[in-house]
Amino acid sequence: MHLVNNLPRRDLVVISASLTGVTILSWVYLVIMAREMSSPESLCMASMQIQSWDVSYFWMMFLMWAIMMVGMMVPSAAPMILIYAAVARKAKKEGMPMASTGAFAAGYIFMWTVFSLLVTLAQWQLDRAALLSPMMVADSPKFGAGLLMAAGVYQWLPVKDSCLKHCRSPFHFISTHWRPGPAGAFIMGMSHGIFCVGCCWVLMLLLFVGGVMNIMWIAAITIFVLLEKVLPLGDKGAKLSGAVMMVAGIVMLLKSLWM
Repeated sequence: MHLVNNLPRRDLVVISASLTGVTILSWVYLVIMAREMSSPESLCMASMQIQSWDVSYFWMMFLMWAIMMVGMMVPSAAPMILIYAAVARKAKKEGMPMASTGAFAAGYIFMWTVFSLLVTLAQWQLDRAALLSPMMVADSPKFGAGLLMAAGVYQWLPVKDSCLKHCRSPFHFISTHWRPGPAGAFIMGMSHGIFCVGCCWVLMLLLFVGGVMNIMWIAAITIFVLLEKVLPLGDKGAKLSGAVMMVAGIVMLLKSLWM
């Protein structure tokens, strides 16, 4: 992080404030939406009718997922964005075209927006298969157990380890994926976003286990993703957490079979 300390104070403050502001606004939206959905009136309506997936409802769910991904993933991407800003500033001093930090962040968020579209489609199909409750929680313990075990297995796969290494190594990523100019910055942001989605997409599906609008569960996954990227545990930490998820899934499955 020594390179980040060389950023002009104004740049550091503006970028940090922007990332913090976007994250806070996203969480404010999520808290308000969660309160509205958990109100007695909403719970009563949800229990009495099946939600119709028309265009407006699909858009609302997509917007919810997109904002949620910003709130959950921007904190863990902040170190990469700050380091990119410092490298871009240094490149400008060396006569290279200035690469916009905003374009890099936009590319990163774009990939999570694409993921949000895909997971909204998945939620639509899960609703049609009657696997989700009206409050967007796995309606079947077996389905929830399957998601936990799948997430645990994914933590052990080489693709998880490869994506996590890219997310944990900002300097290596920037040195191997550098592209000049605003368009290059956006493509670099997309590339980092692809690795980040590859690292965390199954973890995001666990929202269907604890509740898509369960603020404490959202916060727990957010903290887990952040710690996975910043703690010096590497693939050992991923495998340990994967083993815990698999055990939790097996326990949930066995309990559902005994009931």
